[in-house]
Amino acid sequence: MDTFSTMIIGAVEKTKNAVVKIDVFKTIDGKLRAAGSGSGFIFSSDGYIFTNSHVVDGAEKMMVSLLNENEIEATLIGKDPDTDIAILKIYTQGYSVARLGDASQIQIGQFVIAIGNPYGYQHTVTTGVVSALGRTLQTQSGRMVDNVIQSDAALNPGNSGGPMINTDGEVIGVNTAVIQGAQGLSFAVDINTAKEIARQLIKDGKVFKAYLGLQLQDVALNEKIRQHYKLSNRKGIFITKIEPGSPASRSQLLEGDIIISFNDKPISSSNELFKELTHKEVLDIKNISVIRHTELLNFIVVPVERK
Repeated sequence: MDTFSTMIIGAVEKTKNAVVKIDVFKTIDGKLRAAGSGSGFIFSSDGYIFTNSHVVDGAEKMMVSLLNENEIEATLIGKDPDTDIAILKIYTQGYSVARLGDASQIQIGQFVIAIGNPYGYQHTVTTGVVSALGRTLQTQSGRMVDNVIQSDAALNPGNSGGPMINTDGEVIGVNTAVIQGAQGLSFAVDINTAKEIARQLIKDGKVFKAYLGLQLQDVALNEKIRQHYKLSNRKGIFITKIEPGSPASRSQLLEGDIIISFNDKPISSSNELFKELTHKEVLDIKNISVIRHTELLNFIVVPVERK
């Protein structure tokens, strides 16, 4: 067998036993009936599962199917529609746990593998490459999801909530959505963001997030500009859109600016900015620095809590 195929098979082998199918049940015409399915994966030895918020939205009962065909009822620990992440828990034994990677190490062009249950076909594997990082995605409900990895790995309904893995078999993202009408684009919430969401949901049952109202994309900084201003970061966050009526729209920020620091700390990625916005102390006047064309500019912005 060729080396490429062996690499994919090896990566899938390390993760596939942790991937689960999630069947959702809702009351329809007075009876509890099957109302859709999705994917998820077990990420801790005490039975916590990542999936998508939209997969379990409105569910009255959730059944998790393991690869060994055991079916277990799951408990919803919490969900965060803004990142489309939900955490379930199963109380049983004899399952495998996926190894979580580090999304900050992902590079554009890197090979990725998606595992899920599209249309109920369990453990379907697709492959592709990372097309863009640090994207902000608008979901069908109109919510903005930050820190999204864009790839061309084929995803279909039912893939939602499954893992995106690298060739070492480490999970680097939670598959989340396909843009309707777009060809060859798929998205996953990066695993570093998902870990922070999981930590808050498991601890508090909810997520605190401050809101700026920016659509973003991670980009490399121009080397000459970096050296001219003696910047420590090699990357920044490009503002692709500012939402009307948002805190950012009331600041001096403009679309096309590249954020390089926030709250007096260098910021190299959407995930770093996201972490800053998960602290309640952030609800105050904060300094934000950007590169605009070739100028380094300093402004203030006042984040608000996202309700």
